[in-house]
Amino acid sequence: MLRGLVPFSGRGGLLGRSLAPLLAAPSRGRKTRHDPPAKSKAGRIKVPPPVDPAELLVVLGRYERYRRVMTALRGEFKEEVLRKHYAEKYGEVWKQREEAANKEHQELMAWNDAENRRLRERREERLRKEEAADQERRRQGAQNRATYMEEILKEKEKEVLQLQEEAKNFITPENIDERIEECLDNPRNYNFAIDKEGRIAKRSLLP
Repeated sequence: MLRGLVPFSGRGGLLGRSLAPLLAAPSRGRKTRHDPPAKSKAGRIKVPPPVDPAELLVVLGRYERYRRVMTALRGEFKEEVLRKHYAEKYGEVWKQREEAANKEHQELMAWNDAENRRLRERREERLRKEEAADQERRRQGAQNRATYMEEILKEKEKEVLQLQEEAKNFITPENIDERIEECLDNPRNYNFAIDKEGRIAKRSLLP
């Protein structure tokens, strides 16, 4: 039974002095897709673990930020390595290009500073105009409120004068006897009918 495991020499003898015992543990292969499930897991339903939406958003944001940072770092390192290789390979040309790039950078920075100053002056001018317009609007609003209050006071004064004028005909304890005599001397009949135009159509006689 061991003949298939032990190599023989040309003359049929063993190459080794002794046969080493087989110490390898027997291994069981994985199940195929056609094998039935284990009895203890026959009715198990795999349910994914619950995910917290807030935590998921935080994790996704952190992964996205990590990827952006790593992409930027890789780009910086790659550019630095390529710049070194180019400097080692082309020497003087690289120095000239570096000087030209530095000069262009300085010119661009100067242009950027000038543009920033121009935009700052425009922004300050715009803010001054907006502030002046705001002050004018506030002044106009205050003037309108003052005019409105004056009109209200005039209306109130007119109402007070009208009430004072009407108060002359009010019945008071001092003139109650006089008003009673006046009513008795001048009786009025309020039992009448009017037509659609508001004219008196029929009036009953006083008793």
